[in-house]
Amino acid sequence: MPGASTVFLFDVDNTLLDHDRVTADLRRHLAASVGAGQAQHYWEYFEAIRAELGYADYLGALQRYRLAYPHDPHLLAVSYYLIRYPFANRLFPNSLDAVEQAAKLGTTVILTDGDVVFQPHKIYRSGLYDAFEGRVLIYIHKELELDQIAQEYPAGHYVMVDDKLRILAAMKQSWKDRLTTVFVRQGHYALDAKAIAQYPAADFTIDRIGDLFSTGLAGRLTAAAGAQPV
Repeated sequence: MPGASTVFLFDVDNTLLDHDRVTADLRRHLAASVGAGQAQHYWEYFEAIRAELGYADYLGALQRYRLAYPHDPHLLAVSYYLIRYPFANRLFPNSLDAVEQAAKLGTTVILTDGDVVFQPHKIYRSGLYDAFEGRVLIYIHKELELDQIAQEYPAGHYVMVDDKLRILAAMKQSWKDRLTTVFVRQGHYALDAKAIAQYPAADFTIDRIGDLFSTGLAGRLTAAAGAQPV
């Protein structure tokens, strides 16, 4: 495929979608369904899997919980809750407006980490799949897949929008001036002062995804990417 002048890469969790609120909702539902003690076991499995794989895997943790408690009658209720969860209601304010504005400057692509079942389901149910017209890339460690990303969506310049400064720093180290990084200070990772102090600042920092094209920033992003506004 011919290369676009600029490709805007958007993370999902805590960048476009309030993942912390999804987790809080699930915590309440689990505690009400299986009790606080059993719910704690689920979250222990969840954190163990995240440490092993590097991403959140809600269904994987539920499968591991099932192995430990195969006769728990509430398992299916929790599964139904996850599958039917209203992800579209958890998009951050003006997130779709930010994507729409980016589409006027270049090609927009979802670039996220996650499992191969629940993460695509979340993206589809939230409406993000349609907003990006199916341009979705999901990896285990996206910062290690830059060659593949460039092959899938070749471009003269990339803009990465993410709530994890660690990811932005790793991508910037590899792509250097080929990449403009935008750090969105939403969610617990982005607000962890000790964690973000370990990495260099992003090219741009915003407090909310809705500020992506706030006054002045649109022109600066366009200039950094070398793109011509449409």
